[in-house]
Amino acid sequence: MAKLSQDELLAQFEEMTLIELSEFVKKFEEKFDVEAAAPAAVVAAAPGQGGGAAAAEEEQDEFDVVLTGAGDKKIQVIKVVRELTSLGLKEAKDLVDNTPKPVLEKVNKEAAAKAKESLEGAGASVEVK
Repeated sequence: MAKLSQDELLAQFEEMTLIELSEFVKKFEEKFDVEAAAPAAVVAAAPGQGGGAAAAEEEQDEFDVVLTGAGDKKIQVIKVVRELTSLGLKEAKDLVDNTPKPVLEKVNKEAAAKAKESLEGAGASVEVK
């Protein structure tokens, strides 16, 4: 029998049902006298096995940057809001005046952190959700 690479083994596991995979783990544990408690949890959350949705919910990848207060330097905050968005002067001023309001929605973690830093640097209070 030819030796399978790790990628080939993973491809075989992807095709198995959850029950087949569970039976394989039991046989593997018996054959090598080991316990696969942690790997079984990882395997159960593998994509295509139904557990992937729970893992995706745990690690958030889209964030909303919400302006909760303009602070003392309102004009600076309006400038930063305009830099971060495509809003005009009036729209940016309305957003700053009517806090709490989202400035950016569904952005990645890096963009949210950068926006928060910029807004806080201008004197605003910001919340990332």
